[in-house]
Amino acid sequence: MGDPRTLFDLTGRVACVTGASSGLGRRAAVALAAAGAQVVGVARRLEALEDLSAEIGDNCAAVAADVANRDGIAALQAAVSARFGAPDIIVHAAGVNTRQAADDVTAEGWDQTIALNLTAPFFLSQAFVPAMREKGWGRIVNFASLQTTRAFPGGIAYGATKAGIAQLTRAMAEAWSPDGITANAIGPGLFPTELTQAVFSDPDRAARNAAQTCAGRNGALQDLDGPLLFLCSEASSYVTGQVLMVDGGFTAK
Repeated sequence: MGDPRTLFDLTGRVACVTGASSGLGRRAAVALAAAGAQVVGVARRLEALEDLSAEIGDNCAAVAADVANRDGIAALQAAVSARFGAPDIIVHAAGVNTRQAADDVTAEGWDQTIALNLTAPFFLSQAFVPAMREKGWGRIVNFASLQTTRAFPGGIAYGATKAGIAQLTRAMAEAWSPDGITANAIGPGLFPTELTQAVFSDPDRAARNAAQTCAGRNGALQDLDGPLLFLCSEASSYVTGQVLMVDGGFTAK
């Protein structure tokens, strides 16, 4: 039997991370590179991606693109695959939360949320599946949310997409896991990112959220590393179609 510690080694793997310019996406890119993967970071902000590349070094490539642009999927697929080859791992961390109350939701805000949070993960994955299938190995990691199962104020569009992510993940697993491609989702609790700035800038609100967890605290970025490496590596070869909540027990309480 091999060394169980090598189960998490991503040497020789290529990972694509969307939303890699900040927050959980940036942390995911750094963690995957630290585990040995060659990482392609995708986001709209090239300058932020260049900072990421500088931190990671030669094992990182940057692609500036809007993943919500469905007409650009073929070009994005080519750009992501240009430097290291087609990715074995894709992490869909790009997302938006307009925080519009139900009575104030606009058609534009709704469409933007669906396009980035739900449509992009499917069509980008679909584009990369043939290369994964050819190798007989692939990892797709979607991003779920507390709002996958809970309703938050101002979250009707966002919550609808994150509930959709849970079913999308199961359907991806049903379609592609016979080919050695697992599809799972991480459901982060409250982490300090650009998306949650409004929450963490209010100490009382942050403290109330921390008190709602079993762990008694909000998330730190490094709390994501282990679950992510598990779902992106050989360690999770018989785990597919699952949503792993990384929320300090928020949804258990």
